[in-house]
Amino acid sequence: MVSKTLNAEKLTREEAASRLRALADAIESGGDADVSVGNKRIRLSPRSSLAYEIGVRERSSILRGSRESITVTMDWKAASGRRSE
Repeated sequence: MVSKTLNAEKLTREEAASRLRALADAIESGGDADVSVGNKRIRLSPRSSLAYEIGVRERSSILRGSRESITVTMDWKAASGRRSE
C-alpha cells in the first residue's frame, strides 16, 4: 500500500525555516516525529540511520524570470507493524 499526502502553500522565509527546524528537532530527538501536512498530522518513526538526498534546480527564462528550487528527500525502512496515523 502506498499513501502520499501533499500540501503546497506560500510561506515567509522565517515560517519555512521554523518548519524545517521543527522537523530537524523531531528527527534529532530519536523518537517519533509528528509532521503537519496541510490539515493532517502524520506520525513518522525515523531510524537512527536514514537515506538523505538534496537537489537544487536553477531555471532561467526570459519571459518567466529566473527560479530556484530545492528538494530534500529522506527515507528509511519503517519498523515492523508500524504505520502512519
